[in-house]
Amino acid sequence: MKHITRIKVRGYHLDLYSHVNNARYLEFLEEARWTFFEERGDLPWFLQSGLALVVVNININYRRAATMGEELAIETSVKTIGHRSAVMHQAVKLAGTETLVAEADVTFVVYDAKLDKAVPLEGQLKELLAAMQDQ
Repeated sequence: MKHITRIKVRGYHLDLYSHVNNARYLEFLEEARWTFFEERGDLPWFLQSGLALVVVNININYRRAATMGEELAIETSVKTIGHRSAVMHQAVKLAGTETLVAEADVTFVVYDAKLDKAVPLEGQLKELLAAMQDQ
């Protein structure tokens, strides 16, 4: 089952054209990923591990403008898990509908701060992500 994060569009999210500015979607997607890890993952273990998930690519397709007062439902799931990276898929929809506002694939690598480099995606972290994968 996909994880859902709801965000209400506020005035400060809008640009001069009265719709959500494209850059705001990066913030919405990040908020949803954090909530996903808080509610479905083991965030305390992850924060203690010394590892970080570093975004290396985001591909966003914008499908429909979102405007003030609308509620967005962001569906987040782990799409694929590789040896050195993984991809999360996120779909932004109007809450309560299947109307797609935007969708994104977010690719990340595992960064070890102690080693100051990307490391293989393995062990407990790989197991954690696999358990979060949309089946």
